[in-house]
Amino acid sequence: MQASAIAFFETLEKTSWAVGIRQSAWLYPALEIVHILGIVMLVGAAFMFDLRLLGYSKSLQVSGLADHLLPWSRRGLLLVIPSGILLFLTNAQALGTDAVFWLKLALILIAALNVLFFHNYTFKKHGASVSGQLPFAARISAVVSIVVWIGVIACGRLLAY
Repeated sequence: MQASAIAFFETLEKTSWAVGIRQSAWLYPALEIVHILGIVMLVGAAFMFDLRLLGYSKSLQVSGLADHLLPWSRRGLLLVIPSGILLFLTNAQALGTDAVFWLKLALILIAALNVLFFHNYTFKKHGASVSGQLPFAARISAVVSIVVWIGVIACGRLLAY
């Protein structure tokens, strides 16, 4: 890793926010709880939707399930992003040079691209009209989503040790 990147991570770790979080007896654990709650909301709702795309609960209309579950995923994302950034700041040097951290970010990028492709192409084209068997692209998107989110969670746990 370049010296400038390491210096940048060191600067982040020395910010008043990072120092304050590290020195607080309750703030770091509270941020971890918020982060995990956000992951549960984001990934739990996404998994339920993905399972429907894979053919489970065929009695539920895909568009209705999307309208119900996906706002919960977005709410979870609103918890995960700020808490994740704050948690990163507290240990930026170690995390910024850890291959597992960069793998986690790459997997999150893949998840985001998968969501964008699904909602802007597959679901827009087929979502409301489909009953029963969904297009192959929808099932592929669901499998990618499940595998990638499991990878993100695994990386997160590996980073904690």
